[in-house]
Amino acid sequence: MAGRQRQRLLLENAEQLVLVCGRREPYLRREGAAGLGVLRGASLVVGLDGCIKAVGQADVIRNQFSEATFERIIDCSGKCVLPGLVDAHTHPVWAGDRVHEFAMKLAGASYMEIHQAGGGIHFTVEHTRKATEEELFTTLQHRLERMLRAGSTLVECKSGYGLNLETELKMLRVMERARKSLDIGISSTYCGAHAVPKGKTATEATDDIINNHLPKLKELKLSGEIHVNNIDVFCEKGVFDLESTRRILQAGKDIGLQINFHGDELHPMKSAELGAELGARAISHLEEVSDEGIVAMARAKCAAVLLPTTAYMLRLKQPQARKMLEEGVIVALGSDFNPNAYCFSMPMVMHLACVNMKMSMNEALAAATINAAYALGKSDTHGSLEVGKQGDLLIINSSRWEHLIYQFGGHEALINYVIVKGKVVYQNERCETMSSY
Repeated sequence: MAGRQRQRLLLENAEQLVLVCGRREPYLRREGAAGLGVLRGASLVVGLDGCIKAVGQADVIRNQFSEATFERIIDCSGKCVLPGLVDAHTHPVWAGDRVHEFAMKLAGASYMEIHQAGGGIHFTVEHTRKATEEELFTTLQHRLERMLRAGSTLVECKSGYGLNLETELKMLRVMERARKSLDIGISSTYCGAHAVPKGKTATEATDDIINNHLPKLKELKLSGEIHVNNIDVFCEKGVFDLESTRRILQAGKDIGLQINFHGDELHPMKSAELGAELGARAISHLEEVSDEGIVAMARAKCAAVLLPTTAYMLRLKQPQARKMLEEGVIVALGSDFNPNAYCFSMPMVMHLACVNMKMSMNEALAAATINAAYALGKSDTHGSLEVGKQGDLLIINSSRWEHLIYQFGGHEALINYVIVKGKVVYQNERCETMSSY
């Protein structure tokens, strides 16, 4: 009988328990997000294997399970329980900040002007190549811990500040170490085509990636030394054109990587159409996406990973979130954490998505949970509170879940617990004596 088996965690009597999904949906389009599943006076059980065993009304759960079987019980009276947030786009492994470039941007310099002057990605590449693996791991650990405290329990992490095989592999090894040793979940992305290395043409860089980088990645993947999930290319005018992008993405797909790339950010490149054609799992940015590209992505069930922090900090036009939602695109969100967009907080990303991209709070939460998990090929295990899924959860000190978005920058005092696989990995003592107003 389930009630007599040992269990890891009972979250009891939550004011609101936000399921997000209730019927194993792999993603939510606009209509689905409009009716997020929310239970009141509900409880949730996580088993010793770290997976959710039961979700339901508190009295039903109480009758089904004996309190004596739980390693830990948390009283969630007056509080909300939500799925752990999923950050679908980050660049967290690098050395050498670019705070000086923020001043340049404020003075009117464009992203590409800074890039062409040797700043931007190339500045970070120079510092990352010089950094030791240990230095990169230490900074990555600190960054991921800050993401975790802001509610992210699964994060996509890209390489891309190496641009040569040695440094790209160094970055991927650092991610692999983090994946094995830290509480936060990691989906790793090879992004060796983040920029054209100095001294090479785009064609030469493309050939190097296809002939040298990807075969080595395949070898290391097969041996179990490095686990890589996704392939990424910065498809952009003056970086990698459409044909180079096609060649790299197809080569990555051929060795078993999911296609998840940067497209249509600064110029319309027909990246969305290309991604739909190649069976991409996701495309990020899309500030300059075409109407035809939006339709193609909707048909192909290719997720749009929108990055409101980037558009905000670079003063770009906002991605057309409303048009995408109305056309049936699966919309996800990411922080785009990197030296150019220094934001760890998915609650702030959701707030910006609502204010600047006109998404509803329901749509933003779906985009930062089930749809972001779908963009990473993980929505069968993450992104909603359903039996069988991994027990990654947030408890917030409020009687309404919307406070997670409404309180802009307020997550540090609002998030009470962060839980991964049923284990409390962060507990905010300040929340015990506070209440939301």
